[in-house]
Amino acid sequence: MKTDILGVGVDIVTMKEARQRIKGFLAEDKPHQIFTPNPEMIMLAHKDPAFKKILNEAEMVIPDGIGVVLASKLNRHKIRERVPGCDLMEAMFGDIKDTDATVYFLGAAPGVAEAARKQMTKKYPGLKIVGVADGYFDTEKEKLILTELRQKKPDILLVGLSMGKQEKWIHAHKDELPVKVLCGIGGSLNIFSGTVKRAPAFFRKLGLEWFYRLLCQPWRLKRQLILPVFAMRVLVYKILRK
Repeated sequence: MKTDILGVGVDIVTMKEARQRIKGFLAEDKPHQIFTPNPEMIMLAHKDPAFKKILNEAEMVIPDGIGVVLASKLNRHKIRERVPGCDLMEAMFGDIKDTDATVYFLGAAPGVAEAARKQMTKKYPGLKIVGVADGYFDTEKEKLILTELRQKKPDILLVGLSMGKQEKWIHAHKDELPVKVLCGIGGSLNIFSGTVKRAPAFFRKLGLEWFYRLLCQPWRLKRQLILPVFAMRVLVYKILRK
């Protein structure tokens, strides 16, 4: 079941349910897109119909941002809990670490994806990460990455590019790659590698991870100003649809 947030259908799933769906995806021989919208991404989709269409065509759209969860409270069908993409992917690593499923990391600055591979294989012994590539690629390097993906045939491809770019990249290439699960993970590779620290559990539990990041990175204030705009848009959208 999905709930409508500014025209984007977001799945009403718990962390446990999302993990089960991924296991189901891995059992099917076809591509499945997973996207992880926060309010900023949904606002971008609200302005960009083509991007909104991409999100709505995904096999699973999880409520990554607490603002998305709160916005759903205005709807008949409400999201029960936040499912952070970073946490979901780590849970998935634990689920597949002793299986034949393989993973490929694509994104972040040079060296970060490789560091993430080292950290995650150390944390989840038995996890099979068959390749990595950074997110700074031109057309020629992209061709090499696509060739490697066709050769290594990872079951799961995690793409950590900028918001919008990663979803469009996944959507453009999903049908030409022998991959079962393609997921946009934003800055998660930085977290996996230890380059960026997660907010303490206290902040995450209260849905204030965004506030912790703002305290650590004051330059993010301009981006956070979109939150009240998002709240107003959601309210107006709800009123107009009555």
